[in-house]
Amino acid sequence: MIKRNITQELLESSREYPVVTVFGPRQSGKTVLAQQSFPDKPYYLLEDPDTRLAAETDPRGFLAQMPKGAILDEIQRLPVLLSYLQGIVDKAQQPGMFILTGSHQPDLHTAVSQSLAGRTALLTLLPLTFEEIGQVQPELDVFELIFRGAFPRLHSQQLQPSRFFNGYLQTYVERDVRAILNLKDLSRFQQFLVLLAGRVGQVVNYTSLGNDVGVSSTTIQHWISVLKASYILFELPPFFANISKRVIKSPKLYFTDTGLAAFLLGIQSAQQAARDPLRGNLYENLMILEILKAHLNRGLRPDLYFYRDSQGNEVDLLIRQRGGLLPVEIKSSATFSPAFLKGIESFRKASPDCLPDGVVLYNGEQLHQMGRTRVFNLLKEAEGWSSLME
Repeated sequence: MIKRNITQELLESSREYPVVTVFGPRQSGKTVLAQQSFPDKPYYLLEDPDTRLAAETDPRGFLAQMPKGAILDEIQRLPVLLSYLQGIVDKAQQPGMFILTGSHQPDLHTAVSQSLAGRTALLTLLPLTFEEIGQVQPELDVFELIFRGAFPRLHSQQLQPSRFFNGYLQTYVERDVRAILNLKDLSRFQQFLVLLAGRVGQVVNYTSLGNDVGVSSTTIQHWISVLKASYILFELPPFFANISKRVIKSPKLYFTDTGLAAFLLGIQSAQQAARDPLRGNLYENLMILEILKAHLNRGLRPDLYFYRDSQGNEVDLLIRQRGGLLPVEIKSSATFSPAFLKGIESFRKASPDCLPDGVVLYNGEQLHQMGRTRVFNLLKEAEGWSSLME
């Protein structure tokens, strides 16, 4: 069984709040996490028709079965329960009563925040980190990770990625998202997903995407907002405060699992991922995703950005820490080049918020120190990794 890095944050949150809500994509391991962390709590899956019918017909009676609380899995199937939970936890005044999990519902986060304001801690569980995968697969290859992705069952059960993602796409993405969007033409949405995979790590252009799919830019924005709320995509916003130069002000899009992006691109092996024209974009997606997971697993707000000016000077990732921004350049090359530092040096000149330190993440074996900039492989250097979170 894979122990999840978020476990400590979950347990500590349950000692402070009467409710802890764990959001995240389908199959990211929310159910196993909740049951592992709270083995003595009764468990109710709200996707089960009989359980949902009982809760919907008599919510007070349903919740009365759990005087000491419970795990309520897939709460988005019956958000009306949230209002009843508010009264129960206010009366009981006990920490750690209810553990909720939820996915694939754009309005769920708002509903939880409104109904349980001040009563719940909010956590997000994404698929496995490098460290978590290492518990079952000690030798990690970066392009195997890009191709295979990080959903727990792919590693704990050694499932075949293309079969898993084909089912995942049909069962969760198309079914759940289609129901939310009320799509009449699924083929256009499928085309849209493939186009998004082909533009991973690029600045989003709603008009261009709309023209390619044959829908309006407004429709594209709506589709992307639903995919973000469903934990299929995440946005990396641009940083432009206190910058004198003209800079890009549109976000970049990434997938919350590179395996799904690789599947949509038709990548069928690690070797193919290593040769694919989008290898650099997918590598960048994987590294930024790993840093995002580290923040979320500690219950931290991920204050992450990118920078690009009108002359093409760019920093792949900016991490806000210690009152400034740590610039991080990401390269899939196994050979270090001083040219990797160009974007970081440009940002240092352009922004007074830039910290004197910098980081280059690359796919090589050796550590380098270029002035105040550290160069290392995030997959292999635990010490370098921890320094990003100081």
